[in-house]
Amino acid sequence: MPPKPFVSAQEVAERAGVSRSAVSRTFTPGASVSPETRRRVVEAAEALGYHVNHLARGLMRNESGIVCLIVSEMSTPYRANLIRAMTQQLQNAGKVAMLINTDRSDGSVDLALRQAIRYRADASIILSGMPDRSITQLCLKNGQRLVLINRDDDQQGPLRINLDDAEAAGRVVTAFVRAGCRRLAFANSQAGTPSLMAREHGFVAAAKASGLPVLVERHGPTNYESGRVLAQRLLTLGERPDAVFCATDLLACGFMDAARHQFRVSIPDQLCVAGFDDIEQAAWSSYDLTTFAQPVDRIAQEAVAWLVNERQEPVDQSVRFRPDLIWRSSVRGG
Repeated sequence: MPPKPFVSAQEVAERAGVSRSAVSRTFTPGASVSPETRRRVVEAAEALGYHVNHLARGLMRNESGIVCLIVSEMSTPYRANLIRAMTQQLQNAGKVAMLINTDRSDGSVDLALRQAIRYRADASIILSGMPDRSITQLCLKNGQRLVLINRDDDQQGPLRINLDDAEAAGRVVTAFVRAGCRRLAFANSQAGTPSLMAREHGFVAAAKASGLPVLVERHGPTNYESGRVLAQRLLTLGERPDAVFCATDLLACGFMDAARHQFRVSIPDQLCVAGFDDIEQAAWSSYDLTTFAQPVDRIAQEAVAWLVNERQEPVDQSVRFRPDLIWRSSVRGG
């Protein structure tokens, strides 16, 4: 059997014995309609199974209510948590989230943004990739509002939400020094995103200011297996580091497992380890990882509040959060 077509407002009007405009006013918040008309329209709508077509109504106002979330590495714990917070905030604001999965290349993000434009999305929130300036300008010219999260982009138009990654890295150096560590290392992926590189540069600068050398090792994507490889590289050196700051918790989990099970290194007695993100696994007893908590709920609230703001230009187009240090047992003295 062919699918049943959607019930139209005209069908509701005919059943209720009212005008088409009366149906529209009944389902428009704040519109004027008599109690008797409202009752008849609601009863007819329930009998027919009518639902307001918000997409059509929005397009009449040149608004679709769609907000695209452009994401890569969706399966990682941090990204999944951020998607959860974003979609919840968008739903609470009456918006519809459209999820577009990409890799980290500009080309992939370009295709995603063009798809968002074709669907007349009101806005896009870019959680991954760093779109070329011309791509973001294309979205802005097509009336989209943009939010860039943990991205380094100084052009006017998008809202930029970042963390103070470099400052956080400096706090890790202080923690390692107080724990008596003197041979420091930074374990990073090869993703090269602005947030990861800010942590690396901040850590190296803070260590240099304390008169301590730093070994920097990078490998592969930002995942658990890369953490294992990084541990194998750093812990086979003639002089092993006694403290390692991993750019993310997922790297740190792989690093800690390799350190303990392959090299029989005791954490934190022989090696202090810190991470970044405060994913759920960081609090597991097998890791009990000292880390920094990304304020995902506040990031989502800030992004959606800016998107639903009716002003054309925000007062401030850049927001920066200071991540909280979560002390656990992977660093001595915590």
